[in-house]
Amino acid sequence: MRTSIIVQNLKCGGCAKTITNKLLEQQGILKVEIVIEESKVSFDSNSPESALNAKSVLKSLGYPSIDGKNSFFDKTKSFVSCATGKMN
Repeated sequence: MRTSIIVQNLKCGGCAKTITNKLLEQQGILKVEIVIEESKVSFDSNSPESALNAKSVLKSLGYPSIDGKNSFFDKTKSFVSCATGKMN
């Protein structure tokens, strides 16, 4: 099942790298694609539960979906996630 989520705070390749790595660590998530210019994260999953879990993982990294609250804490987490992606 293909799922696409528009997220907040996605700015660069560092963000994309962290998101890709963390999503691929999740059971049931396959083939992650990110379009930075559109803030779009797309992935294949083998169940609806995997897709919901991916949305939760994105939020925990500081990239809430466009329909979610984008708190100062989320923005701070995304900054750290971005820096981590650039260093790896």
